[in-house]
Amino acid sequence: MVGSEALPSPRQHGVTKPLSLAGPSEADLLRTKKLNKFLVDAGLYETKEEAAKREEVLGRIKQIVVDWVKQLTRLRGYTDQMVEDANAVIFTFGSYRLGVHGPGADIDTLCVGPSYVNRDEDFFFVLHEILAGMEEVTELQPVPDAHVPVMKFKFDGISIDLLYGSISLLVVPDDLDISDVSVLYDVDEPTVRSLNGCRVADQILKHVPNVEHFRTTLRCLKYWAKKRGVYSNVTGFLGGVNWALLVARVCQFYPNAVPSMLVSRFFRVYTQWRWPNPVMLCAIEEEELGFAVWDPRKNPKDRTHHMPIITPAYPCMNSSYNVSTSTLRVMTEQFLFGNRVCEEIELNKAQWPALFEPYMFFESYRNYLQVDIVAANTDDLRSWKGWVESRLRQLTLMIERDTLGKLQCHPYPHEYSDSLKQCSHSAFFMGLQRKQGEVILEGQQFDIRGTVDEFRHSVNMYVFWRPGMEIYVSHVRRKQIPAYVFPEGYRRTRVQRAVNQQTGSGSGEEGSRKRKDEGERVKQESSQKRQSGTGSPRNRDSVSPVIVNHSCGNGNDNESKYCGIEVGCLQGDGQVSGSSVVTNVVVGKNGNGDLSEADSRSSVDGGEGQVFQVQPTVELGMVLNSRTAADLEQETVMRQVFLCFSLEPPCIYVRSDFNGLKEEQQSGKQAVVTVSNSAIGWFHLLIYPAMIVFLHSKTTGFQIQGAMSRKAVDFATVFFEGRG
Repeated sequence: MVGSEALPSPRQHGVTKPLSLAGPSEADLLRTKKLNKFLVDAGLYETKEEAAKREEVLGRIKQIVVDWVKQLTRLRGYTDQMVEDANAVIFTFGSYRLGVHGPGADIDTLCVGPSYVNRDEDFFFVLHEILAGMEEVTELQPVPDAHVPVMKFKFDGISIDLLYGSISLLVVPDDLDISDVSVLYDVDEPTVRSLNGCRVADQILKHVPNVEHFRTTLRCLKYWAKKRGVYSNVTGFLGGVNWALLVARVCQFYPNAVPSMLVSRFFRVYTQWRWPNPVMLCAIEEEELGFAVWDPRKNPKDRTHHMPIITPAYPCMNSSYNVSTSTLRVMTEQFLFGNRVCEEIELNKAQWPALFEPYMFFESYRNYLQVDIVAANTDDLRSWKGWVESRLRQLTLMIERDTLGKLQCHPYPHEYSDSLKQCSHSAFFMGLQRKQGEVILEGQQFDIRGTVDEFRHSVNMYVFWRPGMEIYVSHVRRKQIPAYVFPEGYRRTRVQRAVNQQTGSGSGEEGSRKRKDEGERVKQESSQKRQSGTGSPRNRDSVSPVIVNHSCGNGNDNESKYCGIEVGCLQGDGQVSGSSVVTNVVVGKNGNGDLSEADSRSSVDGGEGQVFQVQPTVELGMVLNSRTAADLEQETVMRQVFLCFSLEPPCIYVRSDFNGLKEEQQSGKQAVVTVSNSAIGWFHLLIYPAMIVFLHSKTTGFQIQGAMSRKAVDFATVFFEGRG
């Protein structure tokens, strides 16, 4: 309806009254028409043929799971009538259920089965074997330990995420009402989370005033979030259900608005939202089934959430618990950017494409962390990458913790791959910057080497690890960003105007004039120190290193491997300043086959004139983490364990007395463990996830040098003593 007068609303949507009942003007309708055309031209809608193929695939999956349940019913001795009545139902949720999926998007599906068909054995083993034997099924990947257990695969080219929920019924009817709270009776927590995907989608559609306007607005905002690098639940931003809930709340605030108005109001609302006040579509209900609901008054953990977005279906939960201080800051900046562009669109000073300009991440920071993930083949990389990506959010939290929030991280949810590498490869990047307004003293540093070590150790405990799976964390400056991250294969020319428009507040971009003047002053002082030779070893090592070309298991064990390098200034571009970040030092040889300066600081003789790099004692300075210098030194020494294999089968011996180890280490001795030939394979499998960093083949056997946690050493001791 045209006109700005107040329009009656049939009923109130949401927990508060609408902010406005105004309808669209002629200009709003014209802008909506242009927005719809832009979304179509951007390829966000699938064709009728693609939609028909999805329906066909869902029908095939429905028949497969029904046959699977009937097979299990027969094997468990039920009557012929029970076998005939046995059934399973397929529901969809996510973008497909909400009606906002695009070409190539996966289909989130839920299989609901009877009480006697379980998830652990029947779903992840029996059904997995059935799917694995089908020609139409590719890239089959079970993830049983996920927060919501899922089986991922492609069926005839269509990506499927299949969940399973077993409800307390012997026969599941085809017309099962999954929105009824009774389906949650006598089920476990993972099943509740599996069932709630569908229940939440249904409740969202129920609580919006106009479903079509909601869908167009959500499709637009999801596309915008992906372009601006803030669409990823696993990385600590927001996923599909989060964006759907935010858009639905804006639709409740403006029940008579059209999509162009809703997009503009979206940014207006969330640039002013006072987090951590929660976003809710309806009041939180408490049933008698006993499941915990989001309530910061009762649950202390709920008080730590930074950006609560509450699901509307019982049990109501915070769907955005992954959001951290850093990712909330990034999203707030992007909301400001969107709000400013929408204001210009309403004034006819800009058009819709300006809102969807890609975020220039690699032009926005001076320092980055590069996380390289490699594996022996594509299948191994898929599972290994999924595990590492799920842990990247922890690295952000660790850095925030160990620097007391003074070093800010911006994880970028896009993955990149270097096609020139001989192995399967993927890379992720994080932008690093000082907290705005933080006073940094001369010579002060952010020491995150211990943080990176902790992260790598947690990642390397992957229970499905296979040979060839490696992870490297290194620092790169803006000028050293590898060419494969750029679409054209070469670095884009930095445009000052475009950079300044990346965020509303300018955080993470070029500094102010005062900051530039300060950088020039520090640059001059650093230059004087280098000329006089009075600079500290740490400052001399903080210069920009060359780009690392990681070894990818191509047969040359002597190639250099880097687990991180010292990060230079956050103040001046390419110059050493009084404030810096320090990650791990180089491990191995440099590109010329000679030991680098970092290597020469701490190395051991590996025999036959070969020198192997081990983790050095942490250099101390002004560090901004909570651990003391003594703690860092003790931790480093205790984690240095040297292991030796012999092909001869004598006794089994493992060192775990760390005080004695420290004394022997200081006196030049090394601890050894000798195992029988039959145990070598087991030993390598168990210890590699605990951070083995080098494997050297010799005539008499194998020699391994690595860093292990005390827990891992104790476990190895028990294991081998038991076998002995």
